[in-house]
Amino acid sequence: MRFVCDAPGGQAWFQIETEAEAALESDLMKHAVEKHFRQAREHAGTTYVPPSGSYIEQNIGLKAHLQRVMPVFLTLRDQEGNGLATAMLPPPGEDPRAVRPVIVGAGNSDPYPQHGEAIRALGEHVGRVLDRAQCYPYRRA
Repeated sequence: MRFVCDAPGGQAWFQIETEAEAALESDLMKHAVEKHFRQAREHAGTTYVPPSGSYIEQNIGLKAHLQRVMPVFLTLRDQEGNGLATAMLPPPGEDPRAVRPVIVGAGNSDPYPQHGEAIRALGEHVGRVLDRAQCYPYRRA
């Protein structure tokens, strides 16, 4: 995981960069981020056009391509490393309407009441408003 930004209360956002990290997040948070990460990675991989030339050089730009076109998956952690929330945001530089941002807590619970300030800090870092109505996909009574 790669550090992204600090959040209030000693919390921090980290980017999930591998399927193993996504699997750990799914287990820890009891939701399906691993499935969504894998699907996004597979889809992004289908859009990669390798450079012409040697077979050995076919995947030289693949990692950079995936970083450009894949949604960004993030996890909010406290000082002890406990998972608090998970986010999926549009890739940097992409049309923000291309991928709907999603932010959920453990078991797909609403993270906004408890972690709204941390979500706001992430929004400020990425330069967009991450409000509950747009980012929390479940409407529970």
